[in-house]
Amino acid sequence: MSKIITTNVTINAAVDAVWQALTDLDGYRRWNPFITAAAGTFGVGERLDLTMHPPGGRAMNFRPWVTAVEHHRYIEWLGRLGMPGIFDGRHSFTLTATASGRTLLQQSETFSGALIPFSGSLLTRTRAGFQAMNEALAHEANCLSTHRPDPVD
Repeated sequence: MSKIITTNVTINAAVDAVWQALTDLDGYRRWNPFITAAAGTFGVGERLDLTMHPPGGRAMNFRPWVTAVEHHRYIEWLGRLGMPGIFDGRHSFTLTATASGRTLLQQSETFSGALIPFSGSLLTRTRAGFQAMNEALAHEANCLSTHRPDPVD
């Protein structure tokens, strides 16, 4: 059995600024209300160290493996609770540039495993966490794009 959560937001910043905010894991503790601490490197095969705090829930630490990275376009990781097949989550971020210079961000996760039928409230809180993170990422990317230093000649 599997369950998919997908959220979208259009961000008033270019893909470069959104990518910069999304991939600066050290900055998460400053702006991210959902993944409140993060360490690691976005490279395929690398392991991240993340603390997720879903709204109305308790903080959880997990160490997913990065499974895909397309620079300025896509990030994906796979996290597991215990052994494979118990509770697995394949999380992704897709960034798409719009003709107006903005960025469409899609955050999605496919959950699978034996515990999925018993995880309804966690998945509801997770969706709310995605939405809160999307809004905070939009704000952070807007700040980055409006506070960039002028290029030096």
